[in-house]
Amino acid sequence: MRTPPSPDDLLTFLAVARSGRYTGAAAVLGVNHTTVARRIESLETALGGRVLVRGTAGWMLTALGEQAMVAAEGVENALRALDPGTATLSGVVRLSSTDGFSGFIASPAIVALRGEHPNVSLEMIAATRRAAQQRIGVDLEVVVGRPHVHRAEATHLADYALGLYASASYLERHGTPASKADLSGRPLIYFIESMLQVDALDEARRAVPGMSDAVSSTNVYVHIEATRAGAGIGLLPAFLADPHDDLRRILRAEVDVRLPYWLVTHPEALRQPVVLAYIAALRARIEEARPALLGLGAVVPR
Repeated sequence: MRTPPSPDDLLTFLAVARSGRYTGAAAVLGVNHTTVARRIESLETALGGRVLVRGTAGWMLTALGEQAMVAAEGVENALRALDPGTATLSGVVRLSSTDGFSGFIASPAIVALRGEHPNVSLEMIAATRRAAQQRIGVDLEVVVGRPHVHRAEATHLADYALGLYASASYLERHGTPASKADLSGRPLIYFIESMLQVDALDEARRAVPGMSDAVSSTNVYVHIEATRAGAGIGLLPAFLADPHDDLRRILRAEVDVRLPYWLVTHPEALRQPVVLAYIAALRARIEEARPALLGLGAVVPR
């Protein structure tokens, strides 16, 4: 008869499953990489099979690993119940989201959550990309456009508005376009077309045909600052552009693109109380910021 798995081995496995990496688990647990590897090997010996396999972006759970995950979370919850000091939430939430969402929604949400639970922290990867098919090293992803994912839960969070903006100085020098036809040949500030992986953002560009690329960047905050500097006309999120007094929205009736934010979560993350609490904080911030997201003129203080 096999020896029952060690609780330490199960908790080490839990840390690897959440971070996707031995090094990440080692940092969380305060041990070295060798100790993590030894405990995973010990757990697999006790269970009689592999609990982790290497994927393209990190370690992934096997079918046996998914069963072990439930047991490991049971050990974690039992230890938390025995310690009165863990009544408050603690832990790290790992989020991948776009630059704009990270700054305007995700950051205020973690501030609100930490006001009640100061032992919660957030790690953010700012990226404008499709939802990953293998969610290694992150608990949550926020993407633009409806994702097509497997073994994950996808939920619509909110819509936001894109519009055309120009600086007051640019309009003084070059005049204000009176129609979409007047945009032909005008300098556009937007994403790098050849690097754009998000279909919804690519489709938004079609709302302004005939414009020529002036400043292109993978970072939306570069779009904002280049537009403020007068480099051209920016196709910008209203919630980031409207707070700037030196920017003017133009052709609003003709160019008002609505894009959706979607939240992608893998099942293991949804069993973590700290992740569920952060999702609730995200939703609260979105409700507070909804008018600004839609470009309705309300600027929400952060």
